[in-house]
Amino acid sequence: RLPQAFRVDVIREEGDTLEFDMVGIDAAIANAFRRILLAEVPTMAVEKVFVYNNTSIVQDEILAHRLGLIPIRADPRLFEYRNQGDQEGTEIDTLQFQLKIKCKRNPQAAKESSDPDELYFNHKVYSKHMTWVPLGNQTDLFPDADFRPVHDDILIALLRPGQEIDVLMHCVKGIGKDHAKFSPVATASYRLLPDITLLQPIEDEAAETLQKCFSPGVIEVQNINGKKVARVANARLDTFSREVFRHEGLKNLVRLARVRNHYIFSVESTGILPPDVLVSEAIKILMGKCQRFLNELDSVSME
Repeated sequence: RLPQAFRVDVIREEGDTLEFDMVGIDAAIANAFRRILLAEVPTMAVEKVFVYNNTSIVQDEILAHRLGLIPIRADPRLFEYRNQGDQEGTEIDTLQFQLKIKCKRNPQAAKESSDPDELYFNHKVYSKHMTWVPLGNQTDLFPDADFRPVHDDILIALLRPGQEIDVLMHCVKGIGKDHAKFSPVATASYRLLPDITLLQPIEDEAAETLQKCFSPGVIEVQNINGKKVARVANARLDTFSREVFRHEGLKNLVRLARVRNHYIFSVESTGILPPDVLVSEAIKILMGKCQRFLNELDSVSME
């Protein structure tokens, strides 16, 4: 077969989820995109936690780990990587957040109440309690910035009266290869497009049985001249359950295959960057790798 012209078709984009097709590429390229999305597109995440006070039952290490995994809405393209061994962050490579909260009793609570929401103030510590503390001239650098956690309702800890948490966090730029907290995607996966062929007409009862063997919408039963006839409506929806091979009368009438150079990608962002931006960033990174490789080849041939 002649190689197909390369193309990208966007199928569905809803919020933080993107589904698109890459047609006419090799498996190695498709896998490179997946791996780059998972491990090489940079993001900002909490790297250092300075604990000034923590009297909650959550240990300091666990608290720091939980804070590290909270996705931060900050465009990593605005920041530089922090230099190795650099202890103090600067305005160009660090974002600072503060979490200072203390639990108190509610004096107005009903005596017989046992509901913590009524009895206590600030007994649940959420990601919305993290506040951005500008470093250096960051207020001038980012006048309309809204640096904050992607989700306000991530539960960090539970407190009781008298317990408090007072921590300062440093967010830095990093990649998923170094730590999973820097990964910009919740999932990035691909599958090959299913190819279902009916080798001969399948009618009446057999057509209905065939329809039940596949995911909804894959096989359509049409009424032609009073006969029920099966046809493949949308092979894309199939999940490859292979259920059809359990039926003696049907297993030799259907051929299941995959289109070898048609990849269906699904990318779900953690919300730090939109999925279409993540894909274009992944393409730039792959182009950079190719360019570096070509430059290396040139320098070797020059020698």
